[in-house]
Amino acid sequence: MRYGDFAQVRGVYFHRRPTMYVAGIDAHTTYLVVAVVSNTGERVMAPTKVRYSNSRRLIELLAPYRPLEAVVESSPGWPWLRDLLLGEDIGFVLAHAKRLRAIAEANYKRDEIDAELLARMRVAGCIPEAFAKGPEQRELSLLVRHRAWLVRDRTALVNRMHAQLHAVGMQLPRGHLLTMKGQRWVRETAWPLLGTEQRRVMRTHMRTIRSLQTTVGGLDRRIRQMARQEPACALLETIPGIGSYRALMIAAEALPIRRFRSPARLVSYAGLAPTSSSTGLRGVRFGSLPRGANRWLRGTFVRTVVSHVSHAPDSWLTRYYTAQKERLGWHTARVAAARKLARAVHAMLRTGESWRNQPDVRSELHLPHAD
Repeated sequence: MRYGDFAQVRGVYFHRRPTMYVAGIDAHTTYLVVAVVSNTGERVMAPTKVRYSNSRRLIELLAPYRPLEAVVESSPGWPWLRDLLLGEDIGFVLAHAKRLRAIAEANYKRDEIDAELLARMRVAGCIPEAFAKGPEQRELSLLVRHRAWLVRDRTALVNRMHAQLHAVGMQLPRGHLLTMKGQRWVRETAWPLLGTEQRRVMRTHMRTIRSLQTTVGGLDRRIRQMARQEPACALLETIPGIGSYRALMIAAEALPIRRFRSPARLVSYAGLAPTSSSTGLRGVRFGSLPRGANRWLRGTFVRTVVSHVSHAPDSWLTRYYTAQKERLGWHTARVAAARKLARAVHAMLRTGESWRNQPDVRSELHLPHAD
């Protein structure tokens, strides 16, 4: 080893670590602030403001510092930064925004302070990392989330129509307003009882619902097409109650499955494990489900349980749900069964095996990590 690889302090030689650099980037809507520190904690570039419209300026500022990795707090603007930096052979670390308490609770908050603090926390190994999806996975996630939002908007419109019917003492079973028969009933039976403004509101809602149904139908066709191109979706669709949409949702939010070293980590990521607390001699107390979790996965697993029970009344998951429902009630039983389902999905994706009507013991074990 070369003599230059060592440093002498008071006559004692120490191995000198190669110099590496960390850039902290505090991203906002139209600009970002970047600061660079070395792995020894020395600030080598003062916090500098860069406009989004001048992305080449950012690359020019970071060019002298190699090897380099950049730390960005999770925000709506991180995807383009990831693609830009990785294209320039700069490492990218996505920091979990909710867990960055050091910045969130700072007494003195400025963009310059936040950017440099991000870099120093990375040097100290204190950055809680979040998984940064690649471009293709972000596209799939956007597709299925867009459908979910449109269905949610359609449901809100249907609920408003039900409210107008309740105001005149009329009711329809849930879901009927989404059918041609139900909307015909509104025009023929409920129309004479509605006031002038109520009719205008109902007409607007029905027109918007028809438009949303057309859009959702087109998205469903696109989702089926994309699901056929994803091997994991074919595997997930062997589970009764999971179709192309739910399979693609799980694939977009949970893959690659190797980032969850055990089934319990997938359960936790989906927000299906209740919070717990223990103090002194008091036993563990379980609370509500955590709010800071992937609500898309949680909703998919919970809704799949409902569909699974009707599609596979004799499966082990249905029997488990039925037993928990009698003991704890349907609301808690759905979440408990969703936890079992998430563990089974983890085992299926790790082993490549299809759904079994009997529980797989490997879904309860910590499988070895596969690189």
